Amino acid sequence: MERMWKCSGLRWSEDGPVLVWDGGRRSALAWGKRVAFAVPERGARTCVGARGNACPVRAPVPARGTGARCEECARLDRAHSVAADTIADDPRPYHVYLAWFGPGMVKVGITAVERGPARLLEQGAVCFSWLGSGPLMAARRTEELLRAALSVPDRIPYAEKRAVRSLLPGTEAERAAEVRELHARAAALAGWPESLRPEPCHVTDHMRVFGLEACPPALGEVVGLVPGGALSGELVAAAGPDLHLAVGGRGTVVLDTRLITGWELLPVPAGGDGSTVPVREFPREQEGLF
Repeated sequence: MERMWKCSGLRWSEDGPVLVWDGGRRSALAWGKRVAFAVPERGARTCVGARGNACPVRAPVPARGTGARCEECARLDRAHSVAADTIADDPRPYHVYLAWFGPGMVKVGITAVERGPARLLEQGAVCFSWLGSGPLMAARRTEELLRAALSVPDRIPYAEKRAVRSLLPGTEAERAAEVRELHARAAALAGWPESLRPEPCHVTDHMRVFGLEACPPALGEVVGLVPGGALSGELVAAAGPDLHLAVGGRGTVVLDTRLITGWELLPVPAGGDGSTVPVREFPREQEGLF
């Protein structure tokens, strides 16, 4: 019987995107690499569990959701999440950052200093700059200060981030302009916590890291996997959880890798490029995506 693999999601390392599989196997991804998998005919998507623990009932989860957790496991995961503001006593230092995803789309956020830029890569931030660093609660207060004083959000829906990439300016200077302007306004605000150390504006650009500079327009996106479905294509770009695959006969298709967690997958033999999973085509006005 052919061995099946269960994907734990996409991670970003210093060398680029990596698919992680249950059991610790890792598949490094590079531009031009073939990404191919199939769902067994009787396959079903089940909860991925929480905090490294398996779901005790292997609960079924919807094929089109990006969370891949049942209600109980999702509640447990949130209960130990810095992002959900449920932890106040984390002793690690935190960075406060400004992240830019496209024209008019800048958010403020925090991430543990020890994680470096990993959180920004995971979110698909096209460019970013640190604002400062300090204890968790000071970072939280700074985040709230920017939301209230400058109307900078701390969350942007991922579908919106993906949609505006068709409008990305062509130069680093143009992409950095909004971050620089907001950084200057933030630094001039009164009320920064004394324990937060401000940092100068230094914009890091991820266009080349994501492979977006030469990425062809995406024609559509995978909306979910189905039993018996398969997807195979050549990797042309990756941003956040998204893989951009050149699929034979269809052009470039976006796969949000959060949709493949919870499924047991089979390898696809070489030469089987194509897609038999549901794909939603982008409206004509968005065909310039990326």
